[in-house]
Amino acid sequence: MSMFCYQCEQAAKGTGCTAIGVCGKQPDVAALQDLLVYTLKGIAFWADKARAKGAKDQEIDRFMIDGLFTTVTNVDFDAEAVSKFIGEAVRLRGKAKQLCGTTTGPVPAAAQDWALPASLDEQVKLGQLHGVKDFKVNADIHSVRELISYGLKGYAAYADHARILGKESDEVYAFTHKALAAQLDDSLDLGANVELALETGRINYVTMELLNQAHVEAYGHPVPTPVELGTKAGKAILVSGHDLKFLEELLKQTEGTGVNIYTHGEMLPAHGYPGLKKYPHLVGNFFSPG
Repeated sequence: MSMFCYQCEQAAKGTGCTAIGVCGKQPDVAALQDLLVYTLKGIAFWADKARAKGAKDQEIDRFMIDGLFTTVTNVDFDAEAVSKFIGEAVRLRGKAKQLCGTTTGPVPAAAQDWALPASLDEQVKLGQLHGVKDFKVNADIHSVRELISYGLKGYAAYADHARILGKESDEVYAFTHKALAAQLDDSLDLGANVELALETGRINYVTMELLNQAHVEAYGHPVPTPVELGTKAGKAILVSGHDLKFLEELLKQTEGTGVNIYTHGEMLPAHGYPGLKKYPHLVGNFFSPG
């Protein structure tokens, strides 16, 4: 089974993974993730029109973020789990259509009432029809659409972390529908797509601002903090990523157990937050040179 994925900087030969992801992603998962994104575009078509009529739905809004986040590299490589997301997406596509009500004009294929195959193998085959290379516009527009897609996936991760801490943005939800729906509109020229890409950048900033506010309210303003880069004897857990709430829960659960907690990579800033650095067993950041 072949695949094509170039959504991260690890892409094989700098062009794309075609047999198996350098990250470890299997071809069946790649196809299912493509199908999930395709289905999210169908939801967005209806949800964007519904919002234009003043109608919105929290379940749909939150699911769009969760669905995009689960397709980010290394987040979820479980084929069965991604399949469940697709099934839920198909259900919410119907809900979004009902929310929109009557509409005029053509309905793109992604937004139509197509049924999800029951078997995982058939879902994979369907996903292979809707991958990165499935486009009918010129290469420049397609490239900008892909840039927008990865921008959406990027801020979806931060929006999810912010929501866990009680912060949400209707502006972010509305733009997510608008941007995904626009990918089904072949009447938009290159200039219009570039404008959407620029707006995607702005919404990334809005989302990061939201997440920063959530972090500060939960853990206090970060302050300059020396961080140990070495290791200590004893049992340890290494934590990477961006989810400070996850780190906090882990610190609570391991307090007094003798287990040391180390951050890694993007989790390094956690050491600056008063609400996290107060735990003495948050002992340092594991750094692997080279």
